[in-house]
Amino acid sequence: MSMEFLRQLPSPEEVKQAYPVSPAAAAIKAQRDREIADVFNGTSHKTVLLIGPCSVDSEPPVLEYAERLARLQERVADKLLLVMRVYTNKPRTT
Repeated sequence: MSMEFLRQLPSPEEVKQAYPVSPAAAAIKAQRDREIADVFNGTSHKTVLLIGPCSVDSEPPVLEYAERLARLQERVADKLLLVMRVYTNKPRTT
């Protein structure tokens, strides 16, 4: 197998330093992680739904989708845990 090393990928710590997350966002993420874990370990009665577009090609529609999904999450919070799936590397197909 012939491979060529182009560049070393940044470590997770380097990525975290380059793109810091606010304490508020980190708290939200930690809470969501706990909620998801509770579903999978059986301490929550909710159902997790991973939903989202097949691919994305620009930021504004993704943000609009996320906002709409957040509003929907508020309406179904007693039964469902909505997790937005976003895949950005796949080119749009026709």
